[in-house]
Amino acid sequence: MPTPAEQIPQVYEAVAAEYDRARGPHLLERAYHERVIAALPPRSEVLDLGCGSGDPVARFYIEAGHRVTGVDVAAAMIDLCRQRFPDHDWLRQDMLTLNLKKCFAAIIAWDSFFHLTPDGQRAMFAVFARHSAPGAALLFTSGTEEGVTIGRMFGHELYHASLATAEYERLLGEHGFAVSLHRVADPDCGEHTVWLAQRQPAADTAAGRQG
Repeated sequence: MPTPAEQIPQVYEAVAAEYDRARGPHLLERAYHERVIAALPPRSEVLDLGCGSGDPVARFYIEAGHRVTGVDVAAAMIDLCRQRFPDHDWLRQDMLTLNLKKCFAAIIAWDSFFHLTPDGQRAMFAVFARHSAPGAALLFTSGTEEGVTIGRMFGHELYHASLATAEYERLLGEHGFAVSLHRVADPDCGEHTVWLAQRQPAADTAAGRQG
């Protein structure tokens, strides 16, 4: 039997249409994405990890004039993205194995990175670094403390994990990122715990080759 973490692709495959309807066009986290966009040069390349159906996050960056590459493990989600935004790039792939051999001005992992196991999250920081241009923004959500929880979504069990705050801070620093913002259980954003970091221009690119 697959573990709850291994079932994440199947869950999102099964609920893609329901998830898309429930997510809708309302961008609750708009303030965080606006902070990212405010620092982006025109027509920047943005990497959306766990892009879902492309609405509303990828749409927000596309409508702001940026080019999006979206990655998701669920084919049904990628199909929706391709239907909506055929001029952008959509990949069905596990974010942990990603190696696009290009760098982005921003990386978004909103409500996706936290579906990885603790060890998967630790390994993911090398992937972030490998795909980050100097000065790139990294925006992701996490739990509030170290641990694993199993929630439910449309009748399916849904795995979440988090590292401790101090470990996220250490991993970001080791991979050349400086924390710009860390907000715990933001009441104005559905109790999301949010991290915004910036890849330091002088960061050793070897960090992106770790793992």
